[in-house]
Amino acid sequence: MTTKEILEKYKKIAVIGFSDNPARDSNKIAFYMLRNGYTVYGVNPKLEGKNIDGIQCYKYIAGIPDKVEIIDIFRVSIAVLPIVQDVLKLNYKPKVIWTQFGIFNVEAKQLALESGFEYIENKCILVEHSKL
Repeated sequence: MTTKEILEKYKKIAVIGFSDNPARDSNKIAFYMLRNGYTVYGVNPKLEGKNIDGIQCYKYIAGIPDKVEIIDIFRVSIAVLPIVQDVLKLNYKPKVIWTQFGIFNVEAKQLALESGFEYIENKCILVEHSKL
């Protein structure tokens, strides 16, 4: 699928590494997606249980009571493989693993693709959405 097709079809996003700091990219982009009709969940152990202006936060992906479709990762490259491994343990299968600018992990990408996920790497979801 193209990024356009993904963003038109899937509307539930888990932002891994979400921040409550408005200066952080994960915050800006999460709120942009929320304002544009997406359901957005924050994943950050420090924000567990908080609702930040409409974004409910969870400690882990598995804590989200909804079936998210896009896993949007704002973490260092070395953290991506454990995140993909956690996603594989869910009792459902999200559709897309998405890493933001500058985030690369060959092993995580290989595992995600072998497991049947769409994998978008090193692209900003806000930039891609603004092209729609």
